Formats: sequence, C-alpha cells, structure tokens
Amino acid sequence: MTANNQEHFDPLTVVVSRRVKKGQETEFEKLSSQMTKRAASFPGYLGATMFRPSSPEDPEYRIVFKFQDRDSLRKWEESEERTELLEQIEALLAQPSERETTSGIVTWFTLPGQNPVQPPPKWKMTIVSWLALYPAVTVVFALFGDWLAQIPLLIRTMLVTMVVMGLMSYVLMPRMTRWFSFWLFPRKNDNVR
Repeated sequence: MTANNQEHFDPLTVVVSRRVKKGQETEFEKLSSQMTKRAASFPGYLGATMFRPSSPEDPEYRIVFKFQDRDSLRKWEESEERTELLEQIEALLAQPSERETTSGIVTWFTLPGQNPVQPPPKWKMTIVSWLALYPAVTVVFALFGDWLAQIPLLIRTMLVTMVVMGLMSYVLMPRMTRWFSFWLFPRKNDNVR
C-alpha cells in the first residue's frame, strides 16, 4: 500500500472556525445542530464538538468533527444535505469560515465528545506515546520473543510493528489520552457542547 493510499484511510479531524454576526448566535447554533445531525447519518462520521465563544468580544465558534477517512469526508462535503445548510450558516457569519484538517498521530490525542481545538504540545504527545509503546513492545517480546528470534529480521520487524501499531491506534492511545487528559489538556472549557 502506497503512502497516498494509506493516507486515504487515516481518520481525519476537521476544525472549522466561524465568526457569527451579533444577534445571530441562536440561529447559528440551531443550524449547526442540524448540520451535526445530518453528518451523523453519513457513513464514516465519528463525532463532533462545538466550542462556543470564550467571551462576548470574540464571536468565534469552533466546530471540531471527525470522519474515518478522506473518502467519507469527501462524500459528506460534496453532499446536498451539507451544501443546503452551509449556505444558510454562511449568511450568518461576519467573515467566511476558516477550515483546517489534520490526520495521523495528532488524532490519537482526542477525547470523545471533547476534541481539543489545538493538539497538545509535541513533547507531551511524545511522552504519552512512549508510555504506551514501551510496555506494548515489551509484552510482545516477552510473550513471543523466542518464536520471533527464529524469523528473519525484516519479517520480524514487520510483524511486531503491525501488532504494536494496531494496539496503539485502537486500544492503548484512546485509553492513554483519557487517563492523561488532565495533563494533555489542562484547561477545561465550560462552553464545550
């Protein structure tokens, strides 16, 4: 599988920033909720969170949503269901929406229903990743070390990294992110929905 094909199947996190005109907040939130409900009916949708403005002086909303891969995100973004509501939402904004898409290791560091707008610092992500990786590799070698020693190096490395990456993505990192959320995301935002 080429790097481009692999990227095609990586979960994607999209952060959309929207500055709402004064007095349009209620209508904007209503339309945003409808947008989330519509997106939830699309295959590959993994969830969304709205961050309300931190103060009346800053009318910026941030909407963070996730899709399991680029194809499912593309289908949603090209859908009539999205386009119809997006036109109504854009009419309520003081300036056009800003959008950022991330994938890869950063997506390990998200909490269900509490996705951060900014990922944690790289050094924190590195430490938490290592705290998950070290015991996983140690357990694999403790359980299968004798058997693995009989396999050629390239195949042995391929098997170990395949097992460990699966564990990291689907078992260890979701738990580590929850367990270390107090340290990774120290500021709680009371305006999260």
